Order: sequence, then C-alpha cells, then structure tokens
Amino acid sequence: MREKLLFTILLSSFTIYSQQQIGNSGFEQWDNLGAPNEEPSNWNSFKTGSGSFSSFASKQIEQSTDVRPGSSGSYSSKVYSVSTFGIIANGNMTIGRINMGSATAASSENYNYSVVSDTNFSEALTQSPDSIVFWVKYTPVSSGEEARMKAAIHDDYEFRDPTDANSATHLVATAELNYPSTSGSWVRKSVPFDYSGPSTTPEFILLTFTTNKTPGGGDGNDEILIDDVELIYNSVSIQESIQKFNKVYHSYGNIFIESNDPLNGEYKIFNTSGVEVQKGSLSNVIKCNLKHGIYYLKTNSDDHQRTFKFFVN
Repeated sequence: MREKLLFTILLSSFTIYSQQQIGNSGFEQWDNLGAPNEEPSNWNSFKTGSGSFSSFASKQIEQSTDVRPGSSGSYSSKVYSVSTFGIIANGNMTIGRINMGSATAASSENYNYSVVSDTNFSEALTQSPDSIVFWVKYTPVSSGEEARMKAAIHDDYEFRDPTDANSATHLVATAELNYPSTSGSWVRKSVPFDYSGPSTTPEFILLTFTTNKTPGGGDGNDEILIDDVELIYNSVSIQESIQKFNKVYHSYGNIFIESNDPLNGEYKIFNTSGVEVQKGSLSNVIKCNLKHGIYYLKTNSDDHQRTFKFFVN
C-alpha cells in the first residue's frame, strides 16, 4: 500500500526554491511489514497491481537491513524474481502501478503506469531534475544478466512503461539504465535525464526498478537491493537563469522579467505550499493578483526550465 509522501529540500544560490524529491526514497517506512502484501510506503509491487492476472500476484518485495555504505537509514528494499514452472516473473518496484494483463511476460498488456487521478499510484513532479541517483546491489543467478532502472517525467496523462504509442507524445524526459551484477557490493548509479520531449510540461514521474531488462528474462531468485534514490538539480541550471534573466521582481500587480533576449514559452506561479496559482504565456511583464507572501515563478522557454523566487509586499 502506497502512502503519499513528498519531501522538499531548500537550497540557496542565486535564489532559494524547493526541490522536489520522491517520497520514502530511503525506504525507511513500510506498510504491512511481514505480510504477503508488504511494500515500502509510497512504492508498489505486484500485490497492489491491476489487470486480469492480478489475483495471481506473488510477493516479490520485502524490507532488508542490508543498507548501502554511509547510509543514515536502517533499511533498503529487496526486489526479487520468482520462477513458476519455468516461467520467470521479474521483480518489479514502481511509484506507479503494475498492470498484469497477460501470462506472457513480453505482452503489451503488462506494464507499469501512472494513475494520475490517484496519489497512491502516481508521483507528482513539476520541476526538472538534471539526473537521478540511486544505490544498488544486484545479484543475478546467472552471469551476463542486466537489471533495469527507468524514470520517465511526463505530463498529465496515464503514462506507461514500456512506453506505448499513446504515451510517447506525453513524455518530457527519460533517464534509463541497464546495469550488470555489482559483484556483491553496493554501487552508486547516476543517470542523466534526456529532455527530448516531445512534451515540455512536467507534471508526474514514473520510476521503475526491475530485476532484468528483458520481461521474463533472467532466473528465479535474481535480486536487487535499492537504497537512497535522489533527484539531482545541478547549479549550472541556476547559472543559465542568471545569464538569461537579469532580474525577476514584483511591483504594483505585475511581475517584471528583465531579460537579455526576447521571451517566449510558458510560465507557472506556485505558492510556498507548491500549489499552482497562475499560469500563462511568458512575457517581460506578467499581470497578476497575488496576496502578500513568497512565490515561485517557473518558466519554460527555449527548451530550458527555470525557477525564481519573488516576493509580493
């Protein structure tokens, strides 16, 4: 069972703004511990899946006390495959939901997806991280096998992984990695996001860890341990903002953006609770009717996304 958890980190540089992280990314909170439907809070596996074959789901995830070096936590997530009559079911952990629509592993009816109308099976993300970092210990039964991580930032749509034709038009960015055995050690992985679109409006992220890159691949008892997943926001993005926008400020019902170049694209304004309060087409002067307080202006212009803090006095 997935409970909605959202953590924000305040950083200071050119300006201060919240940076969204995935809830329970250190796997310290768990639901139904020790039961067949045990799962880390904010994450899902087969026991909370959907589809015509969901009643046949087996437990393939559990809490582990094996944590990565230097961790401040006590637990990680153990994800493992099972073999039934020679048919392999890959271990699968996601912040979306697993759909089990076919007994054939590679069927298009088997996929993970964001249920954007249900916070138990989706993860909101309105910002643009540069990369994703995670720690993993991967132990396949046979040599030469590779596990898989895929993160897809997408707009307001029930996005699927593997990506189908309908989902493809809603993709904002992807970070994907197939990786071999870690030889019994914890290894830190860092994977950059590729903002190739075609969508440019981040609303959600769908993240998946599986024991094999190929559906039905590998062996029973292949195992991955996952710990300390983190979204990385590089300071270079802030420097780009300084070069593009000289100054952003509010005065007498308007937001003024002093820029070296002509502006185009879109903007959104959020309050300190992360609630969107206004959006529209980007220009040097944005009319607004905001109460006193602190706000964040997020712009999407020339394939660059930037966030600025401003005050309404």
